[in-house]
Amino acid sequence: MKYGDDRTGLRIRGKRAGSFWTGTMLMLGLLAAPGCVSAADAPVGDQAPMQAPDLGVSPVATIAPARTRFLSLGIGKSVVIDLPREVKDVLVADPKIANAVIRSAQRAYIIGGQVGQTNVVFFAADGQQVASYDIAVKRDLNGMRAALRQSLPGVQIEGVGDSVMLTGSVSSPVEAQQAGDVAAKLVGGSDKVVNNIVVRGRDQVMLKVVVGEVRRDIVKQLGVDLSASLNAGTAVVNFNNSNPFSVSGGPIVGSNGLGVAGLAKGVATVSATMRAMESAGVMRTLAEPSLTAISGESATFIAGGEFPIPAGYSCDPVTHVCTTQVTYKKFGISLNFTPVVLSEGRISLRVMTEVSELSNTNSITLTQAVSSTSSNSITIPSVQTRRAETTLEIPSGGSMAMAGLIQQQTKQAINGLPGVDQVPIIGALFRSQDFVNNETELMVIVTPYVVRAVAQKELARPDDGFAPASDAQTALLGRMNRLYGITRRVDPINGTPGDFGFIID
Repeated sequence: MKYGDDRTGLRIRGKRAGSFWTGTMLMLGLLAAPGCVSAADAPVGDQAPMQAPDLGVSPVATIAPARTRFLSLGIGKSVVIDLPREVKDVLVADPKIANAVIRSAQRAYIIGGQVGQTNVVFFAADGQQVASYDIAVKRDLNGMRAALRQSLPGVQIEGVGDSVMLTGSVSSPVEAQQAGDVAAKLVGGSDKVVNNIVVRGRDQVMLKVVVGEVRRDIVKQLGVDLSASLNAGTAVVNFNNSNPFSVSGGPIVGSNGLGVAGLAKGVATVSATMRAMESAGVMRTLAEPSLTAISGESATFIAGGEFPIPAGYSCDPVTHVCTTQVTYKKFGISLNFTPVVLSEGRISLRVMTEVSELSNTNSITLTQAVSSTSSNSITIPSVQTRRAETTLEIPSGGSMAMAGLIQQQTKQAINGLPGVDQVPIIGALFRSQDFVNNETELMVIVTPYVVRAVAQKELARPDDGFAPASDAQTALLGRMNRLYGITRRVDPINGTPGDFGFIID
């Protein structure tokens, strides 16, 4: 027992000794600290005040500013902020962009005004910063996103300052244009819309145009050219009716006189030429231009030429020699179209096609004097044109009559010598009949196709298998070319004559 008591006493004394040495070391540390003055070292007179150690820090205790947070708002939208401490003051950098309202000591409301960026800082009663927010006010695009998600799910919209940017991909240019139009109405103008929408696999459209025309002309003429000269003393009376055909402007053939009769007796000379002719003609025009373009782009095809027409004269003031200035006018077959592939396989087309050719129907002849004794003549032909321009919407592979014309023109005239042409039988010699009938039928058919590229071996050229004939074949047989078999073309297999199939007993 005594042994145990002695051990207990040792433990208690050890604890007290440890506490004593701990306190002693703490006091020695405080006395050794810089700036600390003991009572024994202080002067006897006036007591100098104790100064705080100079550690380079203000003696007033401060709290570090709160961490700045980012907050995004829509125009006219608000957000509620719960503050960690009671606030007394608030600072808004630009109240036009966002405004802050304090309703209670620890709750504030921030309201978005217009598109832009600003910041809001909250302060406590002692001037300490409680909270700080960077505010970005953008357009509210949630409604726009919901509308695009239903109609155009592949399009995304994001706000960029006062503008919006469209991204994503669509299947046709029409869908991209629709998204751009909706965004332009949202921001108040297309200049604030950045359209970065990509059209997936833009389709290619081949347009085939068929221009067919059939014209039939019938002309009938029957008349007499009269020429007479009467002399009565010193008076001479001449009568000439060499062009009695008023409708056609002249006889069909200049030398188509069937009979000539002349009478000359004394002072009178009379001659008559009968002209009788009938003409019938048929003209067929067929043009089939084809052209391929990417959806949304324009393409032009021209096959023809140019013919010269005088545009004026240029004269030398010294030699007084004039030179004709020439310009050129195009004619032939032209096709210009702009396709746009719509949804559901339909194609919108803006088409302009033209077929023109030279004609002598309304041609004119210009005469230019080269010298006092000679002149040059220039014949300028006319141009007959068939042109059609319109906008269509046709499915791929479908055909539509773009334009059509049926024209029938009939002209008939009877010319004669007044009084004499009404005499039976004899009046026919003093009368001419002219009959013209023109019939025209024209049709323009367009057929668009959505096409894709194929291998070159699947395409055939017009000169496949063509070879010029040899000199011997041209001279002896009258051949101009030879046509060999085309290696890429598979000829149909001829069937075996006779019965074939199943045998039924």
